[in-house]
Amino acid sequence: MYTDLRYLIRVDAHSTYIAEQSDPSEKRFVFTYTVSIHNEGTLPAQLLHRYWKITDGDGLVREVHGDGVVGEQPTIVPGDAFNYTSGAVLETAVGTMEGYFEMVSADGETFRAAIPVFSLLKPSALH
Repeated sequence: MYTDLRYLIRVDAHSTYIAEQSDPSEKRFVFTYTVSIHNEGTLPAQLLHRYWKITDGDGLVREVHGDGVVGEQPTIVPGDAFNYTSGAVLETAVGTMEGYFEMVSADGETFRAAIPVFSLLKPSALH
């Protein structure tokens, strides 16, 4: 597989269950997730759009498309990272998220940066 080093973006994400805002008896499970977007390429890149595929524990899939993240369309220079925290609400105690960011590099090329799948998990939900 060939990877163009000009457009090398690494995305890390992890989630946290928010018990205070959740109500399992009402099938409401609230999570925050923190995303770090690292520019490991050789050109600055701006995040234009996001796509999320959110799957709950029953297999129900919800797709989310939108401009930027948390109201921003950051430009990330090589060697730097952009971090943000957002949230998701599920009807189940477990789920997953994955997707991509649509980016544009300083030379005008549009490309996608994959967001690897990560879990949304209420502690002790799998015990």
